Amino acid sequence: MTLPRVMVAPTGARLTKADHPALPITIAEIVETAVACREAGADGLHAHVRDAEGRHVLDAGLYRELIAELSRTAPGFYVQITTEAVGRYSPAEQRALVETLRPAAVSIALREITQEEDEQVTARFFASCREAGTEVQHILYDAGDVERLAALIARGTVAAGGLAVLHVLGRYTSGQVSDPAALDPLLAVQAAAGLSPDWGLCAFGPTETECLRAAIIRGGKARIGFENNRLNRDGSIAADNAARIRDLMAVIGGGQALVESSTQT
Repeated sequence: MTLPRVMVAPTGARLTKADHPALPITIAEIVETAVACREAGADGLHAHVRDAEGRHVLDAGLYRELIAELSRTAPGFYVQITTEAVGRYSPAEQRALVETLRPAAVSIALREITQEEDEQVTARFFASCREAGTEVQHILYDAGDVERLAALIARGTVAAGGLAVLHVLGRYTSGQVSDPAALDPLLAVQAAAGLSPDWGLCAFGPTETECLRAAIIRGGKARIGFENNRLNRDGSIAADNAARIRDLMAVIGGGQALVESSTQT
């Protein structure tokens, strides 16, 4: 399994319908959004689930329900769950979700899963993911995370084979504007560390589309959606997540041709 070229992240862990009425919260809403985004050009979903009160939860039962509904409604669509802690879940609780659910794909923040943890425990967890056939995408927030991942690989804690990462530009801060140029130093550190992962990018703020275009040009992949940004390139508020997919597809629709043209200029 390889990462999808365009993965939609429609919900996240923090936002509510007060932030945007089209933010999908329930499983039915997430499924409806995934289908619309697939039609718009996305080929994968980065999924969060919420409880009855709308709170982000690491709940294996809710994820099973979502995955089953998507399998029925959008067969073949790539589905990745998250172990995002949001200051609420411990590494042990994150591991328990994955070990219970054994999903096809999961995103895991490297700094969260390793925080104050015995490295042997971390090594056993990632080995269990490989044995279960779970594709892990390591979330990396800065150059230090890239270097930390390289060190874990060197010590055998994380396997080098089938490595997948997601670089993050920006944070949940008021007025955040991510800079596409900030991707280059991360890729330089990645190359210097000898890493050749299947890599993608997500970015916060109104420059999200341009940041993701920069990633595609450099041979990466894109994660886009209301989790990180709700504005189109022109500054207008997107009607829904599918509108964000269309906004991105308008500038990367050429796919490989876009990458090739960038290497010739």
